[in-house]
Amino acid sequence: MSQPDQSFDNHAKLLPVFHGSLALMIMVPMFYFVFLAVTDFTVERLVLAFFMLGAVSMGLHARLFPLGVQDRLIRLEEQMRLHRLLPEDQHGRIDDISTDLLIGLRFAPDDEVADLARRILEGDLADRKAVKQAVKNWRADNQRI
Repeated sequence: MSQPDQSFDNHAKLLPVFHGSLALMIMVPMFYFVFLAVTDFTVERLVLAFFMLGAVSMGLHARLFPLGVQDRLIRLEEQMRLHRLLPEDQHGRIDDISTDLLIGLRFAPDDEVADLARRILEGDLADRKAVKQAVKNWRADNQRI
């Protein structure tokens, strides 16, 4: 099965089961148990409310920690790519590019990277969205989970 062409407009990945159903399945009971603990206090209801708050916190961290690891891996991949593609006299400036900007840079094909890196270092592109929008020929990332 072929994947549709990826672009700035359609590259965000949302999973309806995770971002919709599972989020509702944990948030609704949490609000309910907190509501019960506040409106008709008992120790049992307070314990359930704390349990649900903990479950929500665990769910958020279970999502955020892997995203942090993914960001670090993208940073490493892009730093290695920049070492390969940039002139040697610019290698010392690669560490000046933030992780956020490197994440935006990953969608640029090899022939656009040097110019975009120069624009980042000059301050023309200041955030991930601006870098992504500056890419002319989008390099799809179809391997992400």
